[in-house]
Amino acid sequence: MTTVVKVALGILLFFLTQSLSAQTGVQQKIDSLHQQKELVTLQEKEALKKEVEAIVTRQKNGEITLEEARELKQEAAKKRALNIENKLAILDNTIALMDRNNGDANIVQDTVPYLTKIEIGFGHKDSEYSRVFGIKYSDRTKKRPVVYDRRTYSDLVVAVGINNTIINGQSLSDSPYELGGSRFFEIGVGWRTRVFNNSNFLRVGYGFSFQYNGLKPKDNQYFVADGSETVLEPFDTDLRKSKLRVDNFVIPLYLEFGPSKMTRSETKIRYSLRNQFRIGIGGYGGFNFRTMQKLKYNRNGESVKDKLKRGYNTNDFVYGLSAYMGIDGILLYAKYDLNPLFKDATIEQRNISFGLRFDLN
Repeated sequence: MTTVVKVALGILLFFLTQSLSAQTGVQQKIDSLHQQKELVTLQEKEALKKEVEAIVTRQKNGEITLEEARELKQEAAKKRALNIENKLAILDNTIALMDRNNGDANIVQDTVPYLTKIEIGFGHKDSEYSRVFGIKYSDRTKKRPVVYDRRTYSDLVVAVGINNTIINGQSLSDSPYELGGSRFFEIGVGWRTRVFNNSNFLRVGYGFSFQYNGLKPKDNQYFVADGSETVLEPFDTDLRKSKLRVDNFVIPLYLEFGPSKMTRSETKIRYSLRNQFRIGIGGYGGFNFRTMQKLKYNRNGESVKDKLKRGYNTNDFVYGLSAYMGIDGILLYAKYDLNPLFKDATIEQRNISFGLRFDLN
């Protein structure tokens, strides 16, 4: 056999070997895709099983009703069925392309722009994707943790209304202070924090507020500090205005109850108090930082305005009970001081207020 013939036979044998090797590689790739088809259904069924178990747990914990649980199960089953259908279609099309083009990866890559959310990755490290030989598709079976709404929200708190005192042995109708002319005002910042991780029915409210409580005496009277006693006495001329103002800084603390509207998706849960009824019960504690009496009158033909800052024996520390109820951020509001208004008074009187509270966010 001549040298030329030997070389020709060697070249022919080499190409035959490479061709058989390529055909074998193509068939292995196609076989791998067929195996992936079998795994798709198993993966989606397993994912559906976990979703249903999570829904059942939420229903048992009272987070959702039986009807909501039934709807969520139906949605999950429908989604998983569509996932199986879409993934099998992708695999079938990929098998057809590779079979028709002898496993040419370029043919498959050129087709990617026409497939939904498909990426080609040969020799590529997978992260969030599942690999179907050379093709990476989004792994929708991967369960993402549900992110609940943040625990704490804040509001600007504003309250306004009428003010008076409860006097031992005396009803409000016999109060020495004008009901309409005695008013209170409060402004502060409030926070409310969800107590339970997976429920928003119970919240803790807290913050800080500046209060002023006003008392307008009847019958042309004004406040006089007589040693350790503070009493009302008639003024020696006609008063156009007589009012005692007590300014406090307090820290309130509430337990707040009420339903909330829940919106959910696969990845997050949000709670809203918009148009929801709520009630808060609690108290407050703080200190008095200023007491002042304002008097307006005419004397010798001149208009006189006095601002008297003398303490008037008011208590330095204040504490009491308070409550509110209403819908959304508009609430009925009441507060009652447990401490007497004046120290060492022979007849104790305690401040009480009624009005409206607005939680502005």
